Amino acid sequence: MTAEPTRGPRRLTRAPRAAQGVGVSVARPDGTLKVTGEFAYASDMWHEDMLWGHTLRSPHAHARVLSIDIAAALAVPGVYAVLTHDDLPTSQTRYGLECLDTPVLADGVVRHHGEPVALVAADHPETARRAAARIAVDYEPLPVVHDEATALADDAPVLHPHRDDHHAPHVRHPNIVHRQPVRRGDPDAAAARADVIVTGTYTVGMQDQAFLGPESGLAVPAEDGGVDLYVATQWLHSDLRQIAPVLGLPEDKVRMTLSGVGGAFGGREDLSMQIHGCLLALRTGKPVKMVYDRFQSFFGHVHRHPATLWYEHGATREGLLTHMRCRIVLDGGAYASSSPAVVGNAASLSAGPYVVDHVDIEALALYTNNPPCGAMRGFGAVQACFAYESQMDKLAAELGLDPVEFRRRNAMSQGSRLPTGQVVDAPAPVAELLRRVKALPLPPERQWETAGAAPDVRALPGGLSNTTHGEGVVRGVGYAVGIKNVGFSEGFDDYSTARVRLEVAGGEPVATVHTAAAEVGQGGVTVQAQIVRTELGVQQVTIQPADTRVGSAGSTSASRQTYMTGGAVRHTCEAIRERVLALGRARFGGTHPAWEHAELLLEDGKVVTEAGEVLAALADVLDGQAIDIEQEFRHRPTQPFDRMTGQGFGHVQYSFAAHRAVVEVDTELGLVKVVELACAQDVGKAVNPQAVAGQIQGGTVQGLGLAVMEEILVGPDAKVRNPSFTDYLIPTILDTPTLPVDILELADHHAPYGLRGAGEAPTLSSTPAVVSAIRAATGRALTRVPVRPEHITDTP
Repeated sequence: MTAEPTRGPRRLTRAPRAAQGVGVSVARPDGTLKVTGEFAYASDMWHEDMLWGHTLRSPHAHARVLSIDIAAALAVPGVYAVLTHDDLPTSQTRYGLECLDTPVLADGVVRHHGEPVALVAADHPETARRAAARIAVDYEPLPVVHDEATALADDAPVLHPHRDDHHAPHVRHPNIVHRQPVRRGDPDAAAARADVIVTGTYTVGMQDQAFLGPESGLAVPAEDGGVDLYVATQWLHSDLRQIAPVLGLPEDKVRMTLSGVGGAFGGREDLSMQIHGCLLALRTGKPVKMVYDRFQSFFGHVHRHPATLWYEHGATREGLLTHMRCRIVLDGGAYASSSPAVVGNAASLSAGPYVVDHVDIEALALYTNNPPCGAMRGFGAVQACFAYESQMDKLAAELGLDPVEFRRRNAMSQGSRLPTGQVVDAPAPVAELLRRVKALPLPPERQWETAGAAPDVRALPGGLSNTTHGEGVVRGVGYAVGIKNVGFSEGFDDYSTARVRLEVAGGEPVATVHTAAAEVGQGGVTVQAQIVRTELGVQQVTIQPADTRVGSAGSTSASRQTYMTGGAVRHTCEAIRERVLALGRARFGGTHPAWEHAELLLEDGKVVTEAGEVLAALADVLDGQAIDIEQEFRHRPTQPFDRMTGQGFGHVQYSFAAHRAVVEVDTELGLVKVVELACAQDVGKAVNPQAVAGQIQGGTVQGLGLAVMEEILVGPDAKVRNPSFTDYLIPTILDTPTLPVDILELADHHAPYGLRGAGEAPTLSSTPAVVSAIRAATGRALTRVPVRPEHITDTP
């Protein structure tokens, strides 16, 4: 910095409170582009002289690959390369999030329907598709493992006979991916004291993330022998860690940049086309673009684990829980993906947000020949929530208690101890959330009726299909509440990195933020800018594209990015502020009262309240130089669960949401109309209130989909029957009910700004709330989701 002895700070003028800091509903910078169709998603990328990649997939769920003949495919004009497992460049031919068990291309055996077998690169996508169809593969079908009975039978085929991972010693059968028990107290003695005991077996179908932007990416070979990959993903550095060894390249020669992402919900945590595109680009020496169609997409990513859950609860006449036993079996499909972590979540959260001191819990995931399953919004807690909330309704009915009152009597609060032994040391307003959601006014009944007019069929079960005019339509109201962890767990080194640059441009201070955080629609780009404005008082903030030139930000999952990357941005801004203070003191300290005032604002973190003074001071202090700092941020450490007892401080934070569902059901036709799904949720601090409400509403609707329509159908042959949006149904705007949201802000002092991850918790409780309401309307037990018409119309 060049000093001008005769020059003091410029005149500082007071400005109104900054309008775009933390706590304000700031518009998304990409919002207008997305709603007008101008935003560039990964599938919109283009490169001169680009080839197109295509994946040939197995028509069998379990088969030995006897031979592959690619001659006919190579003879197609316009084809540049055809690759099989034998063409992989290194001995590292497998990848995986937790276990390296997933082949890049089938290694002699296919283990699920749709497994990649060969790759084609051609000058046109249709040419690549036609060439792939000419590849002749000779398969020998093998016995199919499709459920617990076939997976754990004495003569069951062992799907991964050579597995070598840290979970294997804790399971009793090689087709068990992972097992986690949780034991605490004395359930047998507690059961003897129970006045009422209820049991139930519950089933959750396989749900798809159903993001609207299919998997896509562009791989560009580089002059240094490396590759530049532009891809829609959730975790750039995790992809990099898996991709580089397979390509035989050091990580610094695999340069990754996030492209436009059309939704994720966990389905982009695992690799899809990343390695395939890079292999084709390096083989041909040309850029290669791969874009899945919807059929390919259903086979190209993991899904939510289908589950079978057995539960037992006991309670006293006064409505207090005595004990709980449960067994949760998750179908992990052909490869591990994140199944071990999902098991840990399901086990540790299986009791729900209730105080129950005596538990005996077992959760496990299986290898089968069904489609691979892994991360999806809610991550194991969704399946458990449907079961324990169904049990709460059953217990309340047995005791003759109001279902909300029964839940409130057993609700955990700050200081409660979970079955894992962890004490909840932040606000846990479970009872208050239930109170609030129940207190909301109910929507008017029979909204389809208008005096003197025909019924509005859009408001009736069946909608525009016009199947009912209100005959036999019954209203039901149901409640549910759930608990979800935030962040990675069980001792994982969960951190995020942020680089912030502060400089003067055009006479005003500006900031640039660079992280590897994947913006998948959740609004991270908005939050990062809000934090910089709050911490530095700078209004002009630029968010650079996410890539691997900066340290890892972890995955955009587990409701963690605002906590972790937001925490990293804040942490880095604090370091910049300290640097500014040091520079300012060296230049102006004790010489000008205006600087002293700005200095106090910076020290006290009040830069937003009087941003004009700080902006002027920053411009003077920097005086042409830039401050550029990169730092990591970590939350407090967690620890692995004990493999035998499940005890341990496994999760860094918990979030809670409660729902009330109002449904109308045509009991004769089995049709359901969800009229309203009201949610109350504690978010600690709403950094962007409008975005938080949108996250809650989005998660709510995704849970509604699981409740009444979304399921990937897989037959006993382990083949997918409905890999399209024609047959796999997701809620449309006509299925979406009124979505009132009541947001609480009870700060968690462990977290930046006291915030609490918000995106997943509403997905848990909306599903059982809808099913509870359908039960209230029909009197049916309804132990399976999604609920189908035949579940309502069949004899109970």
